[in-house]
Amino acid sequence: MEPTVIAASPFPALVAWSVVLLVFQICLHGMLVTRELGSGWNAGPRDGDEQPKGVLVGRAQRASKNLQETYPAFVGLALGLALAGDPSGWGLIGAWIWFACRIVYIPLYLAGIPYIRSLVWLGALFGLGLMGLVLVF
Repeated sequence: MEPTVIAASPFPALVAWSVVLLVFQICLHGMLVTRELGSGWNAGPRDGDEQPKGVLVGRAQRASKNLQETYPAFVGLALGLALAGDPSGWGLIGAWIWFACRIVYIPLYLAGIPYIRSLVWLGALFGLGLMGLVLVF
């Protein structure tokens, strides 16, 4: 496969934007922990039993962990589509659905909004499924 084919694909740029999302969520959690426990704790070895107890910190951590659970699948599918091609465009639609749902998921989780958050998570899963179907068929 010619390197220009991959360069012309929209998937590498979308993977790059997904890294921005990943780093944002990790930093958001870190900032909330620092706000609660202070920069000394965050910069230190964290050997003690002291852990953040705030509701918002916990939600940010769980939302970040949730992203990290599906992130490898997204990257693998996106790179697979970049290599194999996506003549129908459905793989790219699935990737954008995953990405958009992951962005919407953050404030829903932080606000503690049930059901809608779960529907958005299912939307992200649907996006991954769509990407996978394009690769399989």
